[in-house]
Amino acid sequence: MDDGYDRLAAIAKALGHPTRLKILEVLSQEEACVCHLEAVLGQRQAYISQQLIRLREAGLVIDRRDGSNVFYALADDSIEPLLEQVKQTALAIAAQTGDPLVFDVPDHGCECACTCPRCEAEKIRGV
Repeated sequence: MDDGYDRLAAIAKALGHPTRLKILEVLSQEEACVCHLEAVLGQRQAYISQQLIRLREAGLVIDRRDGSNVFYALADDSIEPLLEQVKQTALAIAAQTGDPLVFDVPDHGCECACTCPRCEAEKIRGV
């Protein structure tokens, strides 16, 4: 039987990286392939893949293969409110110290430079 605190620590550790938090934010809006995350976040494919491995090991994301593309999604509906609560906590602490915080993840829509078949189809449809 696993110690619940071990699992909690693994999740907290996975959440302890800005890029992983941004990936989770994008995935809270839609499932995405690595090339989409690469385009949205402006990071290299290898770097995004490394971060996805950490998130998958912590049980926060799942993946599914569609042809040559692998799409990632949040593993559970409870992850989105968890992210929102952590952001609200960070904002509350920052307000006490007078530090302004900005959570700026670029738009996830088809305007990004992703060339996966799904994004290309959305661009054609004008979604």
